[in-house]
Amino acid sequence: MASHFLFGEDKLTVSIALDLVNGKRKGILSEVAKQKILKGEQHVKKIVEQGSTVYGVNTGFGILANTQISKEDTKLLQEKILQSHSVGVGNAIPPSVAKLMLITKVQALAKGYSGVQLSTLERILWHIDNNCIPVVPEKGSVGASGDLAPLAHLFLPLIGLGTVMTQDKSDAWKQVSTITVFEQYQLSSLQLGPKEGLALINGTQFILAFATLGVDRFFRCLELSDWVGAMSLEALMGSASPFDERLHELRPFGGCQLVAQRLKKLLQGSAILESHQNCDRVQDPYSLRCMPQVHGASRNAWLHLKELVEVELNAVTDNPIVFNETETISGGNFHGQPLALPLDYACFAAAELGNISDRRSYLLIDGKWGLPTLLMNKVGLDSGFMIPQYTTAALVTENKTLCFPASADSIPTSLGQEDHVSMGSISARKFNQVIDNLEYILSIEMLLAAQAIEFRRPLKSSAILEFMHALVRSKIEFAKEDRVFALDIEKAVTLFRDPVFLSSCTQQSLSLGIELNKDFSSFSQY
Repeated sequence: MASHFLFGEDKLTVSIALDLVNGKRKGILSEVAKQKILKGEQHVKKIVEQGSTVYGVNTGFGILANTQISKEDTKLLQEKILQSHSVGVGNAIPPSVAKLMLITKVQALAKGYSGVQLSTLERILWHIDNNCIPVVPEKGSVGASGDLAPLAHLFLPLIGLGTVMTQDKSDAWKQVSTITVFEQYQLSSLQLGPKEGLALINGTQFILAFATLGVDRFFRCLELSDWVGAMSLEALMGSASPFDERLHELRPFGGCQLVAQRLKKLLQGSAILESHQNCDRVQDPYSLRCMPQVHGASRNAWLHLKELVEVELNAVTDNPIVFNETETISGGNFHGQPLALPLDYACFAAAELGNISDRRSYLLIDGKWGLPTLLMNKVGLDSGFMIPQYTTAALVTENKTLCFPASADSIPTSLGQEDHVSMGSISARKFNQVIDNLEYILSIEMLLAAQAIEFRRPLKSSAILEFMHALVRSKIEFAKEDRVFALDIEKAVTLFRDPVFLSSCTQQSLSLGIELNKDFSSFSQY
Protein backbone atom coordinates (compact mmCIF):
# COMPACT_ATOMS: atom_id res chain seq x y z
CA MET A 1 0.00 0.00 0.00
CA ALA A 2 1.50 3.33 -1.05
CA SER A 3 1.99 5.78 1.80
CA HIS A 4 0.16 9.10 1.61
CA PHE A 5 1.57 12.55 0.97
CA LEU A 6 -0.54 15.54 1.99
CA PHE A 7 -0.34 18.20 -0.70
CA GLY A 8 -0.13 21.73 0.67
CA GLU A 9 0.69 20.50 4.15
CA ASP A 10 3.63 18.06 3.98
CA LYS A 11 7.07 19.12 2.77
CA LEU A 12 7.90 17.94 -0.73
CA THR A 13 11.45 16.67 -1.34
CA VAL A 14 13.15 15.32 -4.45
CA SER A 15 12.77 11.73 -3.28
CA ILE A 16 9.11 12.18 -2.32
CA ALA A 17 8.34 13.86 -5.65
CA LEU A 18 9.90 10.91 -7.48
CA ASP A 19 8.00 8.45 -5.28
CA LEU A 20 4.78 10.21 -6.30
CA VAL A 21 5.76 9.87 -9.96
CA ASN A 22 6.56 6.17 -9.56
CA GLY A 23 3.44 5.34 -7.57
CA LYS A 24 5.33 4.53 -4.37
CA ARG A 25 3.31 7.25 -2.62
CA LYS A 26 -0.17 8.61 -3.24
CA GLY A 27 -0.75 12.33 -3.03
CA ILE A 28 -3.98 13.56 -1.47
CA LEU A 29 -5.42 16.88 -0.35
CA SER A 30 -5.76 17.07 3.42
CA GLU A 31 -8.73 18.76 5.04
CA VAL A 32 -6.41 21.59 6.06
CA ALA A 33 -5.35 22.13 2.44
CA LYS A 34 -8.94 21.91 1.21
CA GLN A 35 -10.01 24.66 3.57
CA LYS A 36 -7.16 26.89 2.39
CA ILE A 37 -8.11 26.26 -1.24
CA LEU A 38 -11.79 27.00 -0.63
CA LYS A 39 -10.90 30.19 1.23
CA GLY A 40 -8.68 31.35 -1.64
CA GLU A 41 -11.47 30.60 -4.12
CA GLN A 42 -13.85 32.76 -2.08
CA HIS A 43 -11.37 35.63 -1.99
CA VAL A 44 -11.29 35.73 -5.80
CA LYS A 45 -15.09 35.55 -6.08
CA LYS A 46 -15.38 38.54 -3.75
CA ILE A 47 -12.82 40.47 -5.78
CA VAL A 48 -14.97 39.94 -8.89
CA GLU A 49 -18.18 40.87 -7.05
CA GLN A 50 -16.61 44.04 -5.64
CA GLY A 51 -15.34 45.08 -9.06
CA SER A 52 -11.80 45.67 -7.76
CA THR A 53 -9.20 45.73 -10.53
CA VAL A 54 -6.79 42.82 -10.03
CA TYR A 55 -4.31 41.66 -12.68
CA GLY A 56 -5.38 38.48 -14.40
CA VAL A 57 -8.74 38.37 -12.67
CA ASN A 58 -10.46 41.13 -14.59
CA THR A 59 -7.60 42.45 -16.75
CA GLY A 60 -5.72 41.19 -19.75
CA PHE A 61 -2.28 39.59 -19.46
CA GLY A 62 1.24 40.86 -19.95
CA ILE A 63 1.26 44.06 -21.99
CA LEU A 64 -2.57 43.94 -21.83
CA ALA A 65 -2.54 44.32 -18.03
CA ASN A 66 -4.34 47.68 -18.30
CA THR A 67 -7.13 46.27 -20.48
CA GLN A 68 -10.26 45.87 -18.37
CA ILE A 69 -12.32 42.67 -18.73
CA SER A 70 -16.04 42.68 -17.95
CA LYS A 71 -17.42 40.62 -15.10
CA GLU A 72 -19.27 38.45 -17.61
CA ASP A 73 -16.05 37.59 -19.46
CA THR A 74 -13.79 36.82 -16.48
CA LYS A 75 -14.31 33.06 -16.82
CA LEU A 76 -13.99 33.05 -20.62
CA LEU A 77 -10.73 34.96 -20.18
CA GLN A 78 -9.25 32.01 -18.30
CA GLU A 79 -10.03 29.53 -21.07
CA LYS A 80 -8.62 31.85 -23.70
CA ILE A 81 -5.32 32.18 -21.84
CA LEU A 82 -4.80 28.41 -21.97
CA GLN A 83 -5.49 28.39 -25.70
CA SER A 84 -3.47 31.46 -26.65
CA HIS A 85 -0.45 30.43 -24.60
CA SER A 86 -0.29 26.86 -25.98
CA VAL A 87 2.47 27.66 -28.44
CA GLY A 88 5.08 25.02 -27.53
CA VAL A 89 7.09 23.31 -30.26
CA GLY A 90 9.42 20.34 -30.54
CA ASN A 91 9.23 16.84 -29.17
CA ALA A 92 6.99 15.98 -26.24
CA ILE A 93 8.78 15.87 -22.90
CA PRO A 94 8.90 12.44 -21.18
CA PRO A 95 5.64 11.52 -19.41
CA SER A 96 7.53 11.25 -16.11
CA VAL A 97 8.58 14.91 -16.39
CA ALA A 98 5.07 16.06 -17.32
CA LYS A 99 3.74 14.10 -14.33
CA LEU A 100 6.31 15.85 -12.13
CA MET A 101 4.96 19.15 -13.45
CA LEU A 102 1.45 18.15 -12.36
CA ILE A 103 2.68 17.08 -8.92
CA THR A 104 4.68 20.23 -8.28
CA LYS A 105 1.83 22.43 -9.52
CA VAL A 106 -0.62 20.77 -7.12
CA GLN A 107 1.79 21.39 -4.25
CA ALA A 108 2.02 25.09 -5.13
CA LEU A 109 -1.73 25.60 -5.65
CA ALA A 110 -2.65 23.65 -2.51
CA LYS A 111 -1.02 26.35 -0.39
CA GLY A 112 -4.20 28.38 -0.95
CA TYR A 113 -2.75 31.61 -2.36
CA SER A 114 -3.85 31.17 -5.97
CA GLY A 115 -7.62 31.36 -5.83
CA VAL A 116 -8.24 28.13 -7.75
CA GLN A 117 -11.29 25.92 -7.34
CA LEU A 118 -11.04 22.74 -5.32
CA SER A 119 -12.61 20.86 -8.24
CA THR A 120 -9.75 21.95 -10.49
CA LEU A 121 -7.14 20.51 -8.14
CA GLU A 122 -9.15 17.32 -7.79
CA ARG A 123 -9.18 16.92 -11.59
CA ILE A 124 -5.40 17.41 -11.74
CA LEU A 125 -5.04 14.73 -9.06
CA TRP A 126 -7.23 12.46 -11.19
CA HIS A 127 -4.73 12.83 -14.05
CA ILE A 128 -1.86 11.97 -11.68
CA ASP A 129 -3.60 8.96 -10.11
CA ASN A 130 -4.71 7.54 -13.46
CA ASN A 131 -1.42 8.15 -15.28
CA CYS A 132 -3.29 10.21 -17.83
CA ILE A 133 -0.48 12.65 -18.55
CA PRO A 134 -0.87 15.69 -20.84
CA VAL A 135 1.46 15.99 -23.83
CA VAL A 136 3.80 18.96 -23.36
CA PRO A 137 6.19 20.18 -26.12
CA GLU A 138 9.76 20.68 -24.92
CA LYS A 139 10.42 24.17 -26.31
CA GLY A 140 8.76 27.56 -25.96
CA SER A 141 9.34 28.74 -22.40
CA VAL A 142 11.66 31.66 -21.62
CA GLY A 143 11.55 30.85 -17.91
CA ALA A 144 9.75 33.93 -16.61
CA SER A 145 6.13 34.99 -16.26
CA GLY A 146 6.01 31.32 -15.45
CA ASP A 147 6.75 28.48 -17.86
CA LEU A 148 3.80 29.78 -19.83
CA ALA A 149 3.73 27.62 -22.95
CA PRO A 150 4.52 24.26 -21.33
CA LEU A 151 2.03 24.85 -18.52
CA ALA A 152 -0.67 25.94 -20.96
CA HIS A 153 -0.27 22.64 -22.83
CA LEU A 154 -0.21 20.77 -19.52
CA PHE A 155 -3.64 22.09 -18.57
CA LEU A 156 -5.44 22.12 -21.93
CA PRO A 157 -7.09 18.78 -21.00
CA LEU A 158 -8.91 20.51 -18.14
CA ILE A 159 -11.00 22.35 -20.73
CA GLY A 160 -11.31 19.37 -23.09
CA LEU A 161 -8.48 20.30 -25.45
CA GLY A 162 -5.01 18.94 -26.14
CA THR A 163 -3.60 15.44 -26.08
CA VAL A 164 -2.64 13.06 -23.28
CA MET A 165 -0.36 10.06 -22.85
CA THR A 166 -1.80 6.85 -21.41
CA GLN A 167 -0.29 3.42 -20.85
CA ASP A 168 -1.53 0.23 -22.47
CA LYS A 169 -1.44 -3.25 -20.92
CA SER A 170 2.26 -3.58 -21.73
CA ASP A 171 2.95 -0.22 -19.99
CA ALA A 172 3.88 1.37 -23.31
CA TRP A 173 2.85 5.03 -23.63
CA LYS A 174 0.51 6.12 -26.42
CA GLN A 175 -0.97 9.49 -27.34
CA VAL A 176 -4.73 9.93 -27.40
CA SER A 177 -6.95 12.97 -27.66
CA THR A 178 -8.44 14.43 -24.51
CA ILE A 179 -11.92 13.92 -25.96
CA THR A 180 -11.24 10.18 -26.26
CA VAL A 181 -10.24 10.03 -22.60
CA PHE A 182 -13.36 11.99 -21.58
CA GLU A 183 -15.54 9.48 -23.41
CA GLN A 184 -13.72 6.52 -21.87
CA TYR A 185 -14.00 7.80 -18.29
CA GLN A 186 -17.27 9.74 -18.70
CA LEU A 187 -15.64 13.05 -17.81
CA SER A 188 -16.53 16.53 -18.94
CA SER A 189 -14.60 19.75 -19.36
CA LEU A 190 -14.13 22.01 -16.36
CA GLN A 191 -15.38 25.58 -16.35
CA LEU A 192 -12.49 27.58 -15.02
CA GLY A 193 -13.19 30.28 -12.47
CA PRO A 194 -11.72 33.81 -12.42
CA LYS A 195 -7.90 33.82 -12.29
CA GLU A 196 -7.63 30.02 -12.63
CA GLY A 197 -6.12 29.97 -16.11
CA LEU A 198 -3.48 32.45 -15.02
CA ALA A 199 -2.77 30.50 -11.83
CA LEU A 200 -2.29 27.33 -13.85
CA ILE A 201 0.24 28.77 -16.30
CA ASN A 202 2.13 31.01 -13.88
CA GLY A 203 4.90 29.09 -12.16
CA THR A 204 8.25 27.38 -12.63
CA GLN A 205 6.99 23.81 -12.82
CA PHE A 206 8.62 23.02 -16.18
CA ILE A 207 12.03 24.16 -14.91
CA LEU A 208 11.40 22.53 -11.56
CA ALA A 209 10.38 19.14 -12.96
CA PHE A 210 13.53 18.87 -15.09
CA ALA A 211 15.64 20.12 -12.17
CA THR A 212 14.12 17.53 -9.82
CA LEU A 213 14.80 14.74 -12.29
CA GLY A 214 18.32 16.07 -12.87
CA VAL A 215 19.12 16.15 -9.15
CA ASP A 216 18.33 12.43 -8.94
CA ARG A 217 20.18 11.47 -12.12
CA PHE A 218 23.25 13.57 -11.31
CA PHE A 219 23.43 12.07 -7.82
CA ARG A 220 23.62 8.57 -9.31
CA CYS A 221 26.41 9.68 -11.66
CA LEU A 222 28.33 11.23 -8.77
CA GLU A 223 28.04 8.12 -6.63
CA LEU A 224 29.05 5.74 -9.41
CA SER A 225 31.83 7.96 -10.75
CA ASP A 226 33.75 7.26 -7.54
CA TRP A 227 33.29 3.51 -7.97
CA VAL A 228 34.28 3.62 -11.64
CA GLY A 229 37.20 5.96 -10.97
CA ALA A 230 38.45 3.67 -8.19
CA MET A 231 38.33 0.67 -10.52
CA SER A 232 40.28 2.61 -13.15
CA LEU A 233 42.86 3.60 -10.55
CA GLU A 234 43.25 -0.05 -9.56
CA ALA A 235 43.69 -1.15 -13.17
CA LEU A 236 46.31 1.58 -13.66
CA MET A 237 48.02 0.72 -10.34
CA GLY A 238 47.54 4.22 -9.04
CA SER A 239 48.21 5.42 -5.51
CA ALA A 240 45.68 5.90 -2.70
CA SER A 241 47.86 8.39 -0.83
CA PRO A 242 46.16 11.46 -2.42
CA PHE A 243 42.99 10.39 -0.58
CA ASP A 244 44.53 10.72 2.90
CA GLU A 245 42.07 12.60 5.09
CA ARG A 246 44.87 14.70 6.61
CA LEU A 247 45.50 16.22 3.20
CA HIS A 248 41.85 17.19 2.76
CA GLU A 249 41.52 18.60 6.26
CA LEU A 250 43.88 21.33 5.05
CA ARG A 251 41.38 22.32 2.36
CA PRO A 252 38.09 21.24 3.85
CA PHE A 253 35.55 21.47 1.03
CA GLY A 254 32.80 19.03 1.98
CA GLY A 255 32.45 17.39 -1.42
CA CYS A 256 36.20 16.89 -1.75
CA GLN A 257 36.49 15.38 1.71
CA LEU A 258 33.61 13.01 0.98
CA VAL A 259 35.09 11.78 -2.30
CA ALA A 260 38.53 11.25 -0.71
CA GLN A 261 36.89 9.21 2.05
CA ARG A 262 34.87 7.18 -0.44
CA LEU A 263 37.86 6.39 -2.66
CA LYS A 264 39.96 5.33 0.30
CA LYS A 265 37.21 3.01 1.53
CA LEU A 266 36.52 1.62 -1.94
CA LEU A 267 40.18 0.58 -2.18
CA GLN A 268 40.34 -0.87 1.32
CA GLY A 269 41.79 -4.39 1.38
CA SER A 270 42.95 -4.38 -2.25
CA ALA A 271 45.71 -6.86 -3.10
CA ILE A 272 46.42 -4.88 -6.28
CA LEU A 273 47.03 -1.74 -4.25
CA GLU A 274 49.24 -3.62 -1.81
CA SER A 275 51.33 -5.12 -4.63
CA HIS A 276 52.84 -1.79 -5.73
CA GLN A 277 53.24 0.09 -2.46
CA ASN A 278 56.97 0.53 -3.05
CA CYS A 279 56.96 1.26 -6.80
CA ASP A 280 59.07 4.10 -8.20
CA ARG A 281 56.14 6.14 -9.55
CA VAL A 282 56.17 9.49 -7.79
CA GLN A 283 52.82 10.91 -8.88
CA ASP A 284 49.75 9.79 -10.80
CA PRO A 285 48.15 11.85 -13.58
CA TYR A 286 45.59 14.39 -12.41
CA SER A 287 42.62 12.34 -13.58
CA LEU A 288 43.53 9.80 -10.88
CA ARG A 289 45.19 11.95 -8.24
CA CYS A 290 42.68 14.83 -8.34
CA MET A 291 39.45 12.82 -8.25
CA PRO A 292 38.57 14.24 -4.80
CA GLN A 293 39.00 17.80 -6.03
CA VAL A 294 37.14 17.34 -9.35
CA HIS A 295 34.43 14.87 -8.31
CA GLY A 296 34.13 16.77 -5.03
CA ALA A 297 33.61 20.14 -6.69
CA SER A 298 30.82 18.58 -8.75
CA ARG A 299 29.28 17.23 -5.56
CA ASN A 300 29.33 20.73 -4.06
CA ALA A 301 27.44 21.99 -7.12
CA TRP A 302 24.93 19.14 -6.80
CA LEU A 303 24.31 19.95 -3.15
CA HIS A 304 23.68 23.62 -3.94
CA LEU A 305 21.18 22.71 -6.65
CA LYS A 306 19.43 20.12 -4.47
CA GLU A 307 18.94 22.61 -1.64
CA LEU A 308 17.46 25.26 -3.95
CA VAL A 309 15.24 22.76 -5.76
CA GLU A 310 13.74 21.70 -2.44
CA VAL A 311 12.96 25.34 -1.62
CA GLU A 312 11.17 25.64 -4.96
CA LEU A 313 9.31 22.36 -4.48
CA ASN A 314 7.47 23.99 -1.58
CA ALA A 315 7.14 27.51 -2.94
CA VAL A 316 4.21 29.48 -4.33
CA THR A 317 5.24 30.75 -7.78
CA ASP A 318 1.93 32.17 -8.92
CA ASN A 319 1.11 35.79 -9.78
CA PRO A 320 -0.70 37.69 -8.44
CA ILE A 321 -0.67 36.22 -4.95
CA VAL A 322 -4.06 36.41 -3.24
CA PHE A 323 -3.82 36.98 0.51
CA ASN A 324 -7.47 37.95 0.92
CA GLU A 325 -10.21 39.80 -0.96
CA THR A 326 -8.54 43.16 -0.32
CA GLU A 327 -4.85 42.19 -0.54
CA THR A 328 -3.34 40.88 -3.73
CA ILE A 329 0.28 41.43 -4.73
CA SER A 330 1.60 41.35 -8.29
CA GLY A 331 5.20 40.28 -7.89
CA GLY A 332 7.76 38.11 -9.59
CA ASN A 333 7.68 34.73 -7.86
CA PHE A 334 7.26 33.12 -11.28
CA HIS A 335 10.73 34.25 -12.40
CA GLY A 336 13.04 31.28 -13.00
CA GLN A 337 16.34 32.95 -12.13
CA PRO A 338 16.76 31.31 -8.68
CA LEU A 339 16.87 27.92 -10.43
CA ALA A 340 18.39 28.97 -13.76
CA LEU A 341 21.73 29.98 -12.24
CA PRO A 342 22.35 26.82 -10.17
CA LEU A 343 21.14 24.67 -13.09
CA ASP A 344 23.79 26.20 -15.33
CA TYR A 345 26.39 25.68 -12.59
CA ALA A 346 25.30 22.04 -12.21
CA CYS A 347 25.50 21.65 -15.99
CA PHE A 348 29.19 22.61 -15.88
CA ALA A 349 29.74 20.29 -12.92
CA ALA A 350 28.22 17.33 -14.77
CA ALA A 351 30.24 18.08 -17.89
CA GLU A 352 33.47 18.17 -15.87
CA LEU A 353 32.70 14.78 -14.37
CA GLY A 354 32.61 13.45 -17.92
CA ASN A 355 35.74 15.34 -18.90
CA ILE A 356 37.89 13.70 -16.23
CA SER A 357 36.31 10.30 -16.91
CA ASP A 358 37.33 10.51 -20.57
CA ARG A 359 40.93 11.19 -19.50
CA ARG A 360 40.92 8.03 -17.38
CA SER A 361 39.52 6.06 -20.32
CA TYR A 362 42.40 7.37 -22.44
CA LEU A 363 44.92 6.25 -19.79
CA LEU A 364 43.38 2.78 -19.72
CA ILE A 365 44.02 2.19 -23.44
CA ASP A 366 47.37 3.99 -23.56
CA GLY A 367 49.46 0.87 -22.91
CA LYS A 368 51.28 2.18 -19.83
CA TRP A 369 51.99 0.66 -16.42
CA GLY A 370 51.67 -2.95 -17.50
CA LEU A 371 48.40 -2.80 -19.39
CA PRO A 372 48.35 -3.89 -23.04
CA THR A 373 47.83 -1.16 -25.60
CA LEU A 374 44.12 -0.81 -26.40
CA LEU A 375 43.39 -3.43 -23.72
CA MET A 376 43.98 -6.48 -25.93
CA ASN A 377 47.02 -8.73 -26.09
CA LYS A 378 47.15 -8.68 -29.87
CA VAL A 379 46.16 -5.60 -31.82
CA GLY A 380 46.61 -4.76 -35.46
CA LEU A 381 44.00 -6.94 -37.01
CA ASP A 382 41.96 -6.11 -33.93
CA SER A 383 41.55 -2.45 -32.93
CA GLY A 384 40.76 -3.33 -29.33
CA PHE A 385 39.15 -0.59 -27.30
CA MET A 386 40.52 2.26 -29.39
CA ILE A 387 37.20 3.50 -30.72
CA PRO A 388 35.00 3.53 -27.58
CA GLN A 389 37.27 6.35 -26.40
CA TYR A 390 36.41 8.22 -29.60
CA THR A 391 32.82 8.11 -28.39
CA THR A 392 33.69 9.54 -24.99
CA ALA A 393 35.73 12.26 -26.69
CA ALA A 394 32.76 13.15 -28.91
CA LEU A 395 30.34 13.21 -25.98
CA VAL A 396 32.68 15.31 -23.84
CA THR A 397 32.94 17.89 -26.62
CA GLU A 398 29.17 17.85 -27.16
CA ASN A 399 28.75 18.55 -23.45
CA LYS A 400 31.15 21.48 -23.70
CA THR A 401 28.96 23.01 -26.40
CA LEU A 402 25.95 22.57 -24.11
CA CYS A 403 27.69 24.46 -21.31
CA PHE A 404 26.92 27.94 -22.62
CA PRO A 405 24.90 29.35 -19.69
CA ALA A 406 21.34 29.92 -20.87
CA SER A 407 20.77 32.15 -17.83
CA ALA A 408 23.35 34.61 -19.19
CA ASP A 409 20.89 35.53 -21.94
CA SER A 410 17.62 37.45 -21.84
CA ILE A 411 15.29 38.53 -24.64
CA PRO A 412 12.41 40.91 -23.77
CA THR A 413 8.90 39.57 -24.38
CA SER A 414 5.32 40.87 -24.16
CA LEU A 415 6.26 44.07 -26.01
CA GLY A 416 8.78 44.92 -23.30
CA GLN A 417 6.51 44.44 -20.27
CA GLU A 418 8.43 41.28 -19.46
CA ASP A 419 11.83 42.78 -20.18
CA HIS A 420 14.06 40.33 -18.33
CA VAL A 421 13.60 36.58 -18.49
CA SER A 422 15.66 33.72 -17.04
CA MET A 423 15.80 31.18 -19.89
CA GLY A 424 15.86 28.65 -17.03
CA SER A 425 13.76 26.21 -19.03
CA ILE A 426 16.68 25.87 -21.44
CA SER A 427 19.13 25.54 -18.53
CA ALA A 428 17.02 22.70 -17.12
CA ARG A 429 16.74 20.81 -20.40
CA LYS A 430 20.45 21.23 -21.19
CA PHE A 431 21.39 19.95 -17.75
CA ASN A 432 19.58 16.69 -18.48
CA GLN A 433 21.09 16.47 -21.97
CA VAL A 434 24.55 16.71 -20.42
CA ILE A 435 23.61 13.95 -17.97
CA ASP A 436 22.43 11.78 -20.89
CA ASN A 437 25.95 12.04 -22.33
CA LEU A 438 27.64 11.72 -18.94
CA GLU A 439 25.94 8.38 -18.30
CA TYR A 440 27.43 7.05 -21.54
CA ILE A 441 30.89 8.47 -20.78
CA LEU A 442 31.02 6.87 -17.33
CA SER A 443 29.57 3.61 -18.66
CA ILE A 444 32.32 3.39 -21.28
CA GLU A 445 34.96 4.03 -18.63
CA MET A 446 33.35 1.27 -16.54
CA LEU A 447 33.52 -1.06 -19.54
CA LEU A 448 37.21 -0.28 -20.09
CA ALA A 449 38.10 -0.50 -16.40
CA ALA A 450 36.40 -3.90 -16.10
CA GLN A 451 38.44 -5.11 -19.09
CA ALA A 452 41.67 -3.63 -17.75
CA ILE A 453 41.47 -4.98 -14.23
CA GLU A 454 41.49 -8.54 -15.54
CA PHE A 455 45.04 -8.01 -16.76
CA ARG A 456 46.05 -7.73 -13.09
CA ARG A 457 44.94 -11.28 -12.29
CA PRO A 458 45.54 -13.28 -10.18
CA LEU A 459 45.69 -10.17 -7.99
CA LYS A 460 42.30 -8.97 -6.82
CA SER A 461 40.97 -5.57 -5.97
CA SER A 462 38.96 -4.78 -2.83
CA ALA A 463 35.90 -6.88 -2.04
CA ILE A 464 33.68 -3.90 -2.89
CA LEU A 465 35.19 -3.28 -6.31
CA GLU A 466 35.29 -7.00 -7.11
CA PHE A 467 31.54 -7.07 -6.43
CA MET A 468 31.01 -4.23 -8.89
CA HIS A 469 33.25 -5.94 -11.44
CA ALA A 470 31.20 -9.14 -11.11
CA LEU A 471 27.99 -7.20 -11.78
CA VAL A 472 29.50 -5.78 -14.96
CA ARG A 473 30.70 -9.24 -16.01
CA SER A 474 27.22 -10.67 -15.43
CA LYS A 475 26.11 -8.53 -18.38
CA ILE A 476 29.24 -8.10 -20.51
CA GLU A 477 31.94 -10.71 -21.23
CA PHE A 478 35.68 -10.04 -21.31
CA ALA A 479 36.68 -9.18 -24.89
CA LYS A 480 39.47 -11.34 -26.38
CA GLU A 481 38.92 -9.90 -29.84
CA ASP A 482 36.93 -7.21 -31.59
CA ARG A 483 33.15 -7.34 -31.63
CA VAL A 484 30.36 -4.81 -32.06
CA PHE A 485 31.24 -2.73 -29.03
CA ALA A 486 28.13 -0.58 -29.44
CA LEU A 487 26.21 -3.55 -28.00
CA ASP A 488 28.55 -3.66 -25.00
CA ILE A 489 28.16 0.08 -24.49
CA GLU A 490 24.37 -0.20 -24.49
CA LYS A 491 24.52 -3.05 -21.98
CA ALA A 492 26.85 -0.99 -19.80
CA VAL A 493 24.68 2.13 -19.87
CA THR A 494 21.52 0.09 -19.19
CA LEU A 495 23.22 -1.37 -16.13
CA PHE A 496 24.52 2.05 -15.09
CA ARG A 497 21.08 3.66 -15.33
CA ASP A 498 19.32 0.91 -13.41
CA PRO A 499 18.78 2.20 -9.84
CA VAL A 500 19.22 -1.38 -8.62
CA PHE A 501 22.87 -1.30 -9.76
CA LEU A 502 23.83 1.56 -7.44
CA SER A 503 21.68 0.26 -4.58
CA SER A 504 23.28 -3.20 -4.91
CA CYS A 505 26.78 -1.74 -4.79
CA THR A 506 25.87 0.43 -1.82
CA GLN A 507 24.23 -2.47 0.00
CA GLN A 508 27.30 -4.62 -0.59
CA SER A 509 29.56 -2.02 0.98
CA LEU A 510 27.26 -1.80 4.02
CA SER A 511 27.21 -5.60 4.35
CA LEU A 512 31.00 -5.44 4.55
CA GLY A 513 30.75 -2.87 7.34
CA ILE A 514 31.87 0.00 5.12
CA GLU A 515 29.71 3.14 5.13
CA LEU A 516 31.00 5.18 2.22
CA ASN A 517 29.17 8.43 3.01
CA LYS A 518 29.59 8.40 6.78
CA ASP A 519 29.45 11.88 8.37
CA PHE A 520 28.40 13.48 5.06
CA SER A 521 24.64 12.87 5.13
CA SER A 522 23.79 16.19 3.45
CA PHE A 523 25.44 14.91 0.28
CA SER A 524 23.47 11.69 0.19
CA GLN A 525 19.97 12.46 1.51
CA TYR A 526 17.32 13.96 -0.71
